[in-house]
Amino acid sequence: MLQKIYDWVDERLDITPLWRDVADHEVPEHVNPAHHFSAFVYCFGGLTFFITVIQILSGMFLTMYYTPDIINAYQSVYYLQNEVAFGVIVRGMHHWGASLVIVMMFLHTLRVFFQGAYKKPRELNWVVGVLIFMVMMGLGFTGYLLPWDMKALFATKVGLQIAEAVPLIGPMTKTLLSGHPEIIGAQTLTRFFAIHVFFLPAALLGLMGAHFLMIRKQGISGPL
Repeated sequence: MLQKIYDWVDERLDITPLWRDVADHEVPEHVNPAHHFSAFVYCFGGLTFFITVIQILSGMFLTMYYTPDIINAYQSVYYLQNEVAFGVIVRGMHHWGASLVIVMMFLHTLRVFFQGAYKKPRELNWVVGVLIFMVMMGLGFTGYLLPWDMKALFATKVGLQIAEAVPLIGPMTKTLLSGHPEIIGAQTLTRFFAIHVFFLPAALLGLMGAHFLMIRKQGISGPL
């Protein structure tokens, strides 16, 4: 049955060359752990992508129950954790994954830096990777406020004060994020939710697409 469906789709869209091109792509020997123990350091990028996929899927599940307003936000998170089947597991995956993805990305960045993989002809891909790192940090910061508890409130207050300390654009950046120059309230939560769910994920997907295309074009960097 599945073969018939595949053949029907393939006849119309010719998808076989697409996935065969991915499946048959040769990987350099130096990234094969069976031949080189040091090849494990090349896994950090793939692990980062895998955790990112988990973050996206778990985040989509969380948005089905989350209410982005100051009256119901905390209660919606409480309901998700205590009433929804497997809700506490999914939220736990999203919570810990937010930290783990930063760790994996940091290790991946260290590997690229110490192996000189940012040098010609991969300078642009390095810049894109740094931008992805910044977007991930932004996702972590904006997502921290969403449970709307005291820890999230005070942590966000500190983060906004740090943003305000940036020369020239600091006060404007703080107001843009919080919606008010002094108060963390309904506007702040709404803006953080919109940035976390719409703006930053769109930027992340675009940057990751560019990152993978350049890796495909230039190949995996050589050994140290």
